[in-house]
Amino acid sequence: MPEKEFMRRAIALAAKGEGKTRPNPLVGAVVVKDGRIIGEGYHTKYGSLHAEREALADCIAKGNDPKGADMYVTLEPCCHTGKQPPCTQALAESGIARVFVGSSDPNPLVSGKGNEFLKKHGIEVESGFLKSECDSLNPIFFHYITTGTPYVALKYAMTADGKIATSTGASKWITGPEARRHAHSLRNRYASILVGINTVLKDNPMLNCRLEGGVNPLRIVLDSSLRIPLDSALVQTAREIPLLLVCGSRDLSKAEQLERLGAEVLPLPGFDGRPDIKALVAELGRRGIDSLLIEGGSQVHYSALKAGIVNHVYSYVAPKIFGGEQALGPVSGAGAQAVSDAFPLVISKTQMLGADILIEYEV
Repeated sequence: MPEKEFMRRAIALAAKGEGKTRPNPLVGAVVVKDGRIIGEGYHTKYGSLHAEREALADCIAKGNDPKGADMYVTLEPCCHTGKQPPCTQALAESGIARVFVGSSDPNPLVSGKGNEFLKKHGIEVESGFLKSECDSLNPIFFHYITTGTPYVALKYAMTADGKIATSTGASKWITGPEARRHAHSLRNRYASILVGINTVLKDNPMLNCRLEGGVNPLRIVLDSSLRIPLDSALVQTAREIPLLLVCGSRDLSKAEQLERLGAEVLPLPGFDGRPDIKALVAELGRRGIDSLLIEGGSQVHYSALKAGIVNHVYSYVAPKIFGGEQALGPVSGAGAQAVSDAFPLVISKTQMLGADILIEYEV
């Protein structure tokens, strides 16, 4: 098996921890000796063994000696004690001869120090191996560890003519089952999900993750005047799945009713009396929430873009046309006044999901 394929195996392993390791990164590791894999592992969940220690334990469990072997690991090994002891120490004690490292770790506690520790202990290090492929595992971690604020993604499904609903407001379903399954994988990937109150009043969504074994995100609603119905699906499940209602001003009577049902009410008034979405992102960062998925509606999308908080866009495009002057597009609000005022995007990835296309952008 070529060297690149060993690292790609480590990448595939790392992805298995999606939704369970946050705020830690996704990491996979493979131990190779005499051209074959003798042990492998990944960070399965926050607080559990890191990938390197999992891979070394797998070697021992299989009766394989890692001494003199190579390790392929997707992220620079840690050299500090957190929930787990440093992986660099385990590598040095194992007798591993060479380590191929994919991504550098921007965590100030690691950042180059892990690689240096290995070199000082006689281990050969090849850093930046398949770096871009390894980096693609952890945009959320890289952003959060360096800024202290969540990585924010915008997600919408639209027709080929740019409509997210018909002129009557009908929107189920624009995309097919494959695209909708992918959308639920995002709810597993992101720690929190946000909609506006109009989406709640119109669709009465649950905003949960319906993938088997998936992790539900923290559900957040921008609700200036606390109009959310007490019998809505979100409020009725607030004790099972956390619900945060962000308002402009606190109606004490309604807030107390909502809190008795398990919801949290957070007043964050902006200059216009509406919730301050930028202040919300800062608050989520303080709470240790590393990522936010915004699912609408169109006014919320515009507010997020205007506030400059969006890092990534998922645009699902269905092969159908709605038409209609009154049919909404994915972003409303005041909009750009001139072409030069547009929010610039860079296409990062495209893929087919059944009959639909997913286009991903960096903002």
